[in-house]
Amino acid sequence: MIYIAVMGHGVVGSGVVEVFYKNLENLSAKCGSEMDIKYILDIRDFPDSPYKDKFTKSFDDILNDSDISIVVEVMGGLEPAYSFVKRCLLAGKSVVTSNKELVAMKGFELLSLSRDNNVNFLFEASVGGGIPVIRPIAQCLAANDITEIAGILNGTTNFIMTKMIKDQMSFKDALCLAQSLGYAECDPSADVEGDDTCRKICILASLAFGKHVYPRQVFTQGITGIHLEDVSYAESLGHAIKLIGRAVRLYDGHLSVTVYPALISKDCQLASVDDVFNAIMVRGDATGDVVFYGKGAGKLPTASAVIADVMDCVKHISARKYLYWQDGEDGYVADYRLDEHAFYVRGTSQIDVTSAMLGGLVAGASAEVLDKIRETFGTVRFVGRQDANDGEIVFITGVMREAAFTQALDRLKDFLNPESVLRVMDY
Repeated sequence: MIYIAVMGHGVVGSGVVEVFYKNLENLSAKCGSEMDIKYILDIRDFPDSPYKDKFTKSFDDILNDSDISIVVEVMGGLEPAYSFVKRCLLAGKSVVTSNKELVAMKGFELLSLSRDNNVNFLFEASVGGGIPVIRPIAQCLAANDITEIAGILNGTTNFIMTKMIKDQMSFKDALCLAQSLGYAECDPSADVEGDDTCRKICILASLAFGKHVYPRQVFTQGITGIHLEDVSYAESLGHAIKLIGRAVRLYDGHLSVTVYPALISKDCQLASVDDVFNAIMVRGDATGDVVFYGKGAGKLPTASAVIADVMDCVKHISARKYLYWQDGEDGYVADYRLDEHAFYVRGTSQIDVTSAMLGGLVAGASAEVLDKIRETFGTVRFVGRQDANDGEIVFITGVMREAAFTQALDRLKDFLNPESVLRVMDY
């Protein structure tokens, strides 16, 4: 009999217990071993639960019980999850987690502990919920030289952007709808500011490229600065705005890892990913582009991924699976200001209007300002719309470095008040 402990009985934790017992006979048959959950750790009381005899409020019950060989951590957050997981690994217990913050911050250390103690530390559910992506990168695509991973990694922000694009909802209204449907937390900052996506791309980059990428190394922007005007302009350009987490291996072996909203061509598969769905594109030299798609969160999809890892642990109960990466040193992730793209800029003229139109596109824009933009950026593409505000100027630059773009935009401060700046990312 393989005994398991589950730490946490929230949305995901309760889902793990539900799916485990619903499919227990089938799971045991596939693993070739009988299994049972012996403990469920939570500080709350669940007197009406059919599993009430399994609840404990003491972590030591789990740590000190030699019957427990696999621990599932679904509490979330860095503490006490990190301390509990570390002690379990040191005690020779395998750990399965869905905790993206834990893996993004402490993955290298915990993988090292699992290796040293000949146990497993598995985290398929930490990225993509029920979408299988960790195992395929580590195993199915292992023969590839992976050069890039990019994706829509957060269902909440993608739902909000979908409502802004398809229903012309404001960011505020779309966020309120997401909260009412249970897609967004009461405090949505981790989602809308890009932190959740940052943690996930850190995990994927660490796995794909072999060295730990820490969230502090990743330039991160969220979607709070996106307005309906930007959505409209993107549509007119044949693009959609999506929050993209991206990791690219550079020619010198360093990585470019970023999170920000970008204009994506509608010809790209990622542009058609809507609502709470996620999509992750992995670029390999042998396979080309492989895209993983599905719902990236939710009680049962995430529980499915957690239990798949539990089954892996059961099958490898006396031998550790090889899953490991090295620590990532300072400088491993390159300065994002060295990255090159085209840029979308929306702003208003700082100079009184002297010209009503430019080729019917730029409403109420001073010719002096337009000439200054051309002089500063070189070749630019001006974009207009029928209901543009007076003095509104929108243009797309050529491909240039982030640092050069920032300097150029600063030189326009007496002519242009920039209200929105987005990268243009075409695949």
